[in-house]
Amino acid sequence: MYVPVDISEGFLNETANRLRAEYPGLSIQPVAADYTSPFDIPATDTARKRVVYFPGSTIGNFTRRRASEFLETVAENLSPGDGLLIGVDLKKEVGTLEAAYNDKKGITAEFNKNILARINRELGADFDLEQYRHRAFYNATEGRIEMHLESLSNQAVQINGQQVFFDKGETIHTENSHKYTIDEFEEVAGDQYKRLKTWTDERGISAYTILRRFKDSVIN
Repeated sequence: MYVPVDISEGFLNETANRLRAEYPGLSIQPVAADYTSPFDIPATDTARKRVVYFPGSTIGNFTRRRASEFLETVAENLSPGDGLLIGVDLKKEVGTLEAAYNDKKGITAEFNKNILARINRELGADFDLEQYRHRAFYNATEGRIEMHLESLSNQAVQINGQQVFFDKGETIHTENSHKYTIDEFEEVAGDQYKRLKTWTDERGISAYTILRRFKDSVIN
């Protein structure tokens, strides 16, 4: 059985239907839910091992503490011997990191500014996107890329009927993306898992790690 989870129910069901057409012999049971909160998982054959797949490097958007809490929540839904396959963005040369978040095509900048466009659309705000500049830099102390939107002038913005003032140079901190060494991430995963194997790309940009769930203090 495959249980895909996504907060967007429409997208989730469309994807599940395509997968059913490609893999008619596979039982696919989609669950529309916020995966950061507890939710019910369809009953499965308890005799089979369960593997959770958390792709990309989404775990980096959590604080380290919140990442540990999330992985603990995942562990609560696993039995000893079950697995977690998870993607992690690795620490690397600062120039490489910052170039990735300040790409020449401006794709990340557009993604960042879209936050203001969505606030305008959903909260009736009047942000002028041209009055904000995308900034992304590596915070070595926290081990993370920080994304900000910098105000290019002194300005006032209406948000949901309230006026908010921004000084020139003031930033809106929009996103964090934490980076790890393999050992650091193993510490974040905590003692509820044992790392079985890690795969990295040739340049050491990112990694996939398979963790095994266990409960006893002694690892066999």
